[in-house]
Amino acid sequence: MRTGSNFLEANLNALDGVTCHGELFNPHFMGKKDNAEMFGLDLAARETDPLAVLAAMREQTPGLAGFRHFHDHDPRVTAHVLADPACAKIILTRNPIEAYVSLKIAQATDQWRLTNAKNLKTARIAFDASGFESHLQAAQEWQMLLMRGLQTTGQTAFYIDYEDLSDLEVLNGLAAFLGVAARLEALDPKLKKQNPEDVTEKVVNPAEMEAALARLDRFNLSRSPNFEPRRMPMIPSFIAAADAPLLFMPVKGGPEDAVRDWLARLGRGGLIGDFVQKTLRQWKRQQGAHRSFTVLRHPLPRAHEGYCRVVLEGQNDLYRLLTKAYGLDLPRGPGVTAAQHHDGFLAFLRWLKIYLGGQTGQKIDPALASQSAVVQGFGTFQQPDLILHEGRLAEGLAFLAAELDLNAPPLRAVEGTPLPFTLDAIWSRDLEDAAREAYQRDILGYGFGRWRR
Repeated sequence: MRTGSNFLEANLNALDGVTCHGELFNPHFMGKKDNAEMFGLDLAARETDPLAVLAAMREQTPGLAGFRHFHDHDPRVTAHVLADPACAKIILTRNPIEAYVSLKIAQATDQWRLTNAKNLKTARIAFDASGFESHLQAAQEWQMLLMRGLQTTGQTAFYIDYEDLSDLEVLNGLAAFLGVAARLEALDPKLKKQNPEDVTEKVVNPAEMEAALARLDRFNLSRSPNFEPRRMPMIPSFIAAADAPLLFMPVKGGPEDAVRDWLARLGRGGLIGDFVQKTLRQWKRQQGAHRSFTVLRHPLPRAHEGYCRVVLEGQNDLYRLLTKAYGLDLPRGPGVTAAQHHDGFLAFLRWLKIYLGGQTGQKIDPALASQSAVVQGFGTFQQPDLILHEGRLAEGLAFLAAELDLNAPPLRAVEGTPLPFTLDAIWSRDLEDAAREAYQRDILGYGFGRWRR
């Protein structure tokens, strides 16, 4: 998303008969930053029918037309072009830690492209272990998706590493792969490499970074997709009691804080977390007999908390996308009334149905995903052997403790930042019905009744 892919695009565009139209399906723009229309179609039209944009691109571009596509771009387009053997695939990779640090520097400086070295902005970032693991997980999931799509359709791609971009022979080999007669005589001179220093000089806490990387399986860092699980079960979020054989597998949007508090008081050793597959298997072997569990929340209050935390208060761009691309009226702020909040939440619930149905271009936030899908993801490593409902959580936790011959501490409420309105204050039959429509799999699969009878 920074100099590497920009540089590759610039050299592709230097080939006669080849045009790369940038990030054509970026959720926030078309082609390049702040551009909201291409080929006579705007963002709203693209959201309605992304394949129409592809057709317009091919019709209106002489020669070979293409675009840059990232893991957070429209998955409908990913599926379409991945299955099309007439579409050439170029897969650009980079060392994951270098890519992560580069991304964080770009976010800190807001400099994604450099053509004049005198304009270079520099920054040293704080390495965040959990942030890097999330970045790595997303990259591996993307690689697995691409690899499987190519395998099942009998295709191959042109794989090129970040370090190969300065090799003129490799780029001309790419031209041959594309089937065009043109060749490059020299590399594009305009773009400059940003922050060429050693990666340890780009962070303020290199020792912490090295310690965090040391505990990761190095094969996970070296792009070996054949050995990666096809779905990630969110193992780093799992939590175990330090001195009790009990493992909690949280579902985002559930009563995670209350369960963590209970689990920490189950024994006297606190909690163990930050697992990877290797350390979790070690913990299981050390424990011998043990239990694992997760907790589900009724879809209506879970969706309400997700609406407040992820949409209204979130640090992502989902609020802007919903209000701009979809035209939803989602009032927020101190002057909002209960009736306005109700109407905004209802509009959001109705949008959730198409969001969870894969009919939008947005990646699904874990706090908004169906709980069925989350538990299914756990199963790629290990299913929980007990699934509890929040409504009977105290009894369920007491049962678990009794199974392990442990004295169960009382479950107590853990107060967090209050929501703008309680669900009781805004409840209506319309909200109940909309939640049931959006989360039908959870309602039917886990037997949730109406939240308010």
